[in-house]
Amino acid sequence: MSITAEEKTRLMKEFATKEGDTGSPEVQVAILTSRITTLTEHFKTHKKDNHGRRGLLKMVALRRKLLDYTKKKDEARYQDLIKKLGIRR
Repeated sequence: MSITAEEKTRLMKEFATKEGDTGSPEVQVAILTSRITTLTEHFKTHKKDNHGRRGLLKMVALRRKLLDYTKKKDEARYQDLIKKLGIRR
C-alpha cells in the first residue's frame, strides 16, 4: 500500500530543488503521486476497501492544495512539475 524507502529516496533526489531537500512542494507532490498511483492499483482488486479509499481522497486533496500553492507562487515550476509527473491538469 505504501511506497518503499528506495522509491521515496529516488523521488526526493529527482524532484529536489537543492541538496538535501525533502520538504519542497515538488518533492511532496511527487511522493503523494506515487502513493496515489499505488493505492489506485490496490482498489482495482479490493473494491470494498472503503477505509483505504478515504485515505486516498485525503491524499488527493493534499496534493491538490500543494499544486495550487505551487501554481500561486511560481507558474513555471507548476507547469514543469505537472509535465514531469504526467498529471492531467
